[in-house]
Amino acid sequence: MSESSQPQHGSNPPGSHYQPALSVVLIIVVLFVASAFLMLRYVSPAGTTTSTTLPPSQTTTTTHPKAVSKSTVRVQVANGTTRSGLARAYTQELQTRGWDTLPQENVIGPNVKVTSVYFNPGFKWAATQIANMIHVKLRDVVPLNGQRPAPGASGDDVVLILGPDAPAIG
Repeated sequence: MSESSQPQHGSNPPGSHYQPALSVVLIIVVLFVASAFLMLRYVSPAGTTTSTTLPPSQTTTTTHPKAVSKSTVRVQVANGTTRSGLARAYTQELQTRGWDTLPQENVIGPNVKVTSVYFNPGFKWAATQIANMIHVKLRDVVPLNGQRPAPGASGDDVVLILGPDAPAIG
């Protein structure tokens, strides 16, 4: 046999032996980064589970929020009283406690009789936390159901309307 017909064991062409092309590696890295980014940005709607203990005369309901950060909940605070600066004070307090507050509204006027916390579907847990924080009765935590209790509040997760019973903050 001639020397040229025998296999050469020490010389392999570049790119052989399971080495993927650089373009394939780059595509895989880009797809991984893009999918990781999308998974991290996705926030599932906050839901609650409810458990009830019987008998009906002594029903106890507890809510367990899904793990959603309160800094992602959009909260609108509106002043439903004639007290100046009330919405601003509550907005600052909520921000201090980690809520994503929108610019406060002072345009409702004195027609509101009690402080109420409204919520969109999936945000009852947040409305309940805010109500507990500012000592609002749970009967005054109500779903928005398409209502607009404050100007520009249609897309907000939680809307806090301060009434004359709201204690001064700050």
